[in-house]
Amino acid sequence: MRILLVDDSKAMRMIVRRTLRQAGYDKHDLEEAENGLQALELIRKSPPDLVLSDWNMPQMTGLELLDAVRAEGHKVMFGFVTSETAPEVRDMARERGAAFMITKPFTEDTFRQILDPILT
Repeated sequence: MRILLVDDSKAMRMIVRRTLRQAGYDKHDLEEAENGLQALELIRKSPPDLVLSDWNMPQMTGLELLDAVRAEGHKVMFGFVTSETAPEVRDMARERGAAFMITKPFTEDTFRQILDPILT
């Protein structure tokens, strides 16, 4: 399975990558994008199986990326890894087609709980 990590923070991409490994998902192919525009180009070239995106990013937010992905007809599973916790943000993400939201800070157990039904 191919997973695309999208976050403008290199440190956060490294933390998510490490947490995925600790959660037991180290056999999956992980790709990275540092913003929504770069992620959209990667998705257009070769859609991954899962996108894990930050919410707040320059150039194109995670929500704008999700909207663009859906508008182009890509059926890729899409979830957020974000510090956003407001119920209206969660509702907006769900209404636009996000499968889940993982709230920062997170643990490998958080990833397992949400991703096991998806990745196994």
